[in-house]
Amino acid sequence: MQTEFKAILFDIDGVLEFQGRAYPGAPELLDFLRRKGIIIRILTNSTLKSRKHCVAKLTQRGFHVRQEEVITASYATAKYLKTLKPKSCWVMLNGKGIEEFEGLHFDPDSPEYIVVGDYREGFNFDNMNKALKLLLTGSKLIVMIPEKVDHSLGSVELTVGAYGKMLEDAAGIKATWIGKPNKYIFEVTLDTLTVDRKNVLMVGDRVATDIIGAKAAGIKSVLVKTGEFKESDLNGDVQPDYVFDAVREIEKFF
Repeated sequence: MQTEFKAILFDIDGVLEFQGRAYPGAPELLDFLRRKGIIIRILTNSTLKSRKHCVAKLTQRGFHVRQEEVITASYATAKYLKTLKPKSCWVMLNGKGIEEFEGLHFDPDSPEYIVVGDYREGFNFDNMNKALKLLLTGSKLIVMIPEKVDHSLGSVELTVGAYGKMLEDAAGIKATWIGKPNKYIFEVTLDTLTVDRKNVLMVGDRVATDIIGAKAAGIKSVLVKTGEFKESDLNGDVQPDYVFDAVREIEKFF
């Protein structure tokens, strides 16, 4: 199977690894692609992790990845926010991802922008009600990712998109959404490449984020039957260009 792909974007969870373990052959696949001269990007909707933290975790699992090859939702959101040159912001985010927002002025009491990431225990009544009141008095809302439910840790829990949507609806406003499948995170990633988007491939395990986002960005996509893949994904209106059982089958293209 010969193709003209010159760059490949990989999701992390459910594609390269799952619940902290690399899928068999995944680290070796990235090494193989590098030998073939293929540009690699890691495109993840993680908000808790910074790019530096992602690289450290992937390195522990046997992957050879550089920081400039990683695009996280926290990084893309911070990049977007910095283009706005805000006077102040309240970044509702725990974890290493907050490092990407260095240089911005934090003011949770009078923010020009409220940014919703994975706030974990911070998603409590007091903080959510405070955010609502601020939005009703003029603060603007940015939400890092659209996912409302997270299964990545083996159990079901509410996540960023649920809280962002609640604030959007309660305040009667329109938020700016950054992560997959939204356009901005794909454009940030594609802007780091030196090849035409017709030569770019997205590899993911979720139609709702990876495949729909790839279609909207005008790039080809592979859906892998790992991670959060469900057979019903193959019956939807939006379909991937290719379907593989596992990520290591990407080698078939080369």
